[in-house]
Amino acid sequence: MDIVTTHNSSDFDALASLVAAGILYPEADLVLPTRVNPNIQAFLSIHKDLFAIKSFKDVDVNAVTRLIVVDVNQWKRLERLSALSSKEDLEVHIWDHHMVPSDIKASKVVQEPLGACTTLLIEEIKKQNLEISPMQATLFLAGIYEDTGNLAFPSTTARDAMAVAYLLSHQADLNVLENFLRPAYGVKQKDVLFEMLQKAERIKVGGHRVSICEMEITGHTHGLSLVVHMYRDILNVDAAFGIFNDAEKGRCIVIARSGVDSMDVGQIMRIMGGGGHPAAASAMLRDVNPIGVKEWILELIRENQRSTILIGDLMSFPVETIDAKTSMKDTAEILKKKAISGMPVTEEGKLVGVISRRDVNKIKKQSQWRAPVKAFMSTDMITAPPHMSVPKAARIMVKHDVGRLPVVDDGELIGIFTRSDAMLYYYDLLPE
Repeated sequence: MDIVTTHNSSDFDALASLVAAGILYPEADLVLPTRVNPNIQAFLSIHKDLFAIKSFKDVDVNAVTRLIVVDVNQWKRLERLSALSSKEDLEVHIWDHHMVPSDIKASKVVQEPLGACTTLLIEEIKKQNLEISPMQATLFLAGIYEDTGNLAFPSTTARDAMAVAYLLSHQADLNVLENFLRPAYGVKQKDVLFEMLQKAERIKVGGHRVSICEMEITGHTHGLSLVVHMYRDILNVDAAFGIFNDAEKGRCIVIARSGVDSMDVGQIMRIMGGGGHPAAASAMLRDVNPIGVKEWILELIRENQRSTILIGDLMSFPVETIDAKTSMKDTAEILKKKAISGMPVTEEGKLVGVISRRDVNKIKKQSQWRAPVKAFMSTDMITAPPHMSVPKAARIMVKHDVGRLPVVDDGELIGIFTRSDAMLYYYDLLPE
């Protein structure tokens, strides 16, 4: 038995990818998760019979020999079908546009950074010259439009636009999209937005203007993502996070919207166990304190900003070095005069070691002061490339108990990264 499935909380890109994969794998059953977005529920209430979609209860997991996964590459987001992760001799194919590491071992992976996963599958349908109906073309167009914001999101590519043109040439109906892609906004959503605006605050973190709002909700409220989107627009912040706590069900829904490329809310939500895109993402948390969730988000934003900083950005250069033939007496004076705790040692222009103030302090005999620095330097050097992250460099310094890392690029000493540089990073003293 072959099945095609997608992630829970399915959106139009997930549903469209599911149906498109069904054309590429005609022998497979289409299995849609139980949890889908409200506009998907509305669409399927009218069109479900057209697409032969099944639910999990219709699947005999033991009979599955091939699994085709679309618009996702994580077992935890496959709802009940994650049970297949332990099945031996299972063939898995992945079609995805999220460029994140996968925990699914697959024999075939089609993963490219496009605006919509549907685009990947449409390109293959076009390549194989397979037939699609006007209704299928309309669904596929909805998938691309929703995930690219009608081709307006920064993640949109030329290939997404070409896929749209192909679908329009196959009679995709834009009028249908107008009805189902327009999010529902009613009295309940208006009340939630009003309460959020009453509590709104803007803060600056990691160089971004952000607003994080916590709210208590009861039961399921449709359209919260639209509310957070409008909330961000009204406050005119770079990113907005809505923390919706349902104490009765012991769950907390986090919805994030961003308007700038540098704030990848999808990455932040993935760390929290959810998923999404750089501009729109969400996560579902169980049995958590909403106040703790806010602090977690703030720390992840800081890490998101800091993660782009490499030691090459903070290192000191040009590097002051000391020749291997320099006496220890002169070395001590140089270190004292420059008020530094150590220096790289070079011989004929090549890095051969590192001398530190601790090495100088080991001298006990007068004759040792006349010895060359080469005799006392540490040759067991730990170096780092300029593209190393600051946290990794700091871990290396702690592990080896060194106060500085020579930064080497293609064998050439180009800088030095010190504990002081690490402190700039960890104590948020970086220039904005």
